[in-house]
Amino acid sequence: MIHLQGVTKQFAGKRRVTALERVDLHIARGEMVSIVGPSGSGKSTLLNLIGGLDRPTEGEIKIDGQALSVLSDDELTRVRRDKIGFIFQFFNLLPTLSCLENVSLPLHLRGWPRKKIDERARELLDLVQLGARLEHLPDELSGGERQRVAIARALSVFPPVLLADEPTGNLDTHTGAEILKLIHDLHDRLGATVLIVTHDAAVAESCPRTIGIRDGRIVTDVHRELLRK
Repeated sequence: MIHLQGVTKQFAGKRRVTALERVDLHIARGEMVSIVGPSGSGKSTLLNLIGGLDRPTEGEIKIDGQALSVLSDDELTRVRRDKIGFIFQFFNLLPTLSCLENVSLPLHLRGWPRKKIDERARELLDLVQLGARLEHLPDELSGGERQRVAIARALSVFPPVLLADEPTGNLDTHTGAEILKLIHDLHDRLGATVLIVTHDAAVAESCPRTIGIRDGRIVTDVHRELLRK
């Protein structure tokens, strides 16, 4: 599903910084993988490259067999829109839009009919247990509820790939555990390929596979058998 070969990412400034160096990685369809490492190790850079938010300096990235390097900016935007859902640490909800409108926004960008958009957005908010909060603004929600809205928005087109960058990092322990359980439940139900960047050992160890990154290189790749309740 996700394949990286010889991927390097450098940032130019007063001096050239190598964020990732010659990374090879394969993630199969339906896997749930955590990505760990110290700050500055290249975790978020890796996620941004896989999500098509940035382009590698060298190497090749394929999503579902499609090479991203040959795509124009418009084509890459369509891949992000149709195949990839993003969950961020700080929710990134539009403060003047209701829960329903925030979840509906990606579907409006796809040109769906209004009735179909409304039905899908309501279905997703029900899925994340926020069916009673449709008209609430983000400021009227708790942190956990905002993250649930963000997850519903990320799932708006039922993307085959879900990328989460520290999805529990801005939440208290109890709420973070609830959000993690929700992501696991949605993974089980929808069968999406899920990548989670995290500093939280409990989040990392809840995934069947954990990739460790240090100094822009993959240094560990651990597979584990998990007993799910």
